[in-house]
Amino acid sequence: MHVVVSKKELLKILAHCQGVADKKSTMPVLGNVLLTAGKDSLKLSATDLYLAVLGDVPAKVEESGSVAVGAKDLFDRVKMMPDAMLSISTDGAQTTIRAQGSARRYTLNGLFGEEFPALPKADEGAPKMSLEISALRDLINSTHFSISTDETRLHLNSALFEWEGSHVRMVTTDGHRLSKRETSVSGDGNAKMLIPLKGVLELRRLCDEARADGDDALVTIQQSGPNAFFAMSGFQFSVKLVDAQFPPYDQVIPSTTARSIRAPRAAVADALRAVSIAASDRTGGVKLTLSNNTMRFSSESPESGDGFDEVPVEYDEEELTIGFNARYFLDVLSAFTDEHLVLGVSGELDPATITPGNNTDAENYLAVIMPMRI
Repeated sequence: MHVVVSKKELLKILAHCQGVADKKSTMPVLGNVLLTAGKDSLKLSATDLYLAVLGDVPAKVEESGSVAVGAKDLFDRVKMMPDAMLSISTDGAQTTIRAQGSARRYTLNGLFGEEFPALPKADEGAPKMSLEISALRDLINSTHFSISTDETRLHLNSALFEWEGSHVRMVTTDGHRLSKRETSVSGDGNAKMLIPLKGVLELRRLCDEARADGDDALVTIQQSGPNAFFAMSGFQFSVKLVDAQFPPYDQVIPSTTARSIRAPRAAVADALRAVSIAASDRTGGVKLTLSNNTMRFSSESPESGDGFDEVPVEYDEEELTIGFNARYFLDVLSAFTDEHLVLGVSGELDPATITPGNNTDAENYLAVIMPMRI
């Protein structure tokens, strides 16, 4: 194999490949990226048998072929090359990288391309659905933080993605909080899938990169067998879906709350960040007290002392104090940009809801935070 490619274009795809490649697997081949030279492009693919990514770079192909080399090793070496066209050639399973106009050169030992596992493919008859990349990005950014990181609880270590007619939503929960984002789309589809956390984070990176490149095109989504397939901006990404039952989230969301308090989002976030510094490192607990047109935040730590701040709000009902994890609250406030938030509360042991102050966005985004005893 012998190809000449742009360093910039190659590095962009390698960054995703080395993020997916499994360097700790008992199967050494999974720590590699497969390079395949075709007619006028170099294809790169990586998989950990659960996630798979495939991208291609325009290339001048002198000789076709394939080789598998260490994903991180290749990424690190390409990154250190001058910003120029790169020549990549193989002699058996040994790969040599040279920069045009430079003496810099690297040689990597790898595997023959035939030893790399085949990537999953969608069935030919699998229906395709199209969604704006920016819409998928908003769904993920608004909900990813409340996915459980406990990999033994598969039903919580994933995001529920639902497509019903012209409505698409994503729901996540770790058992202590819940986030739900919904958006309307011009297309029509029907899908329900549980996407594991690692897959959600990789999709987020792909969407962010497409946005950074000014690409607000469409992502094509297919659900086929145990896998979901996403195609966008020259990348094809697949993920093995979680085979579990997501919690009945509608039962967690309060149908009504006794009180709704409108408050300035930025001021609340600023006060909460300040007070949370003095919260217990173990619990991150902060008390929120509502009384006399004021929203007060207080925290205390046996080791370091306490913190206090307040924000004026419209509230003239009986005093109410609720304890909660400060980080959970701040994560939600970072998920939307409205000037105001609406806090829905009932009692000190009842779940609280947070929605954007804008009526339209309030219909599309909702967060639920469970209280905690402090």
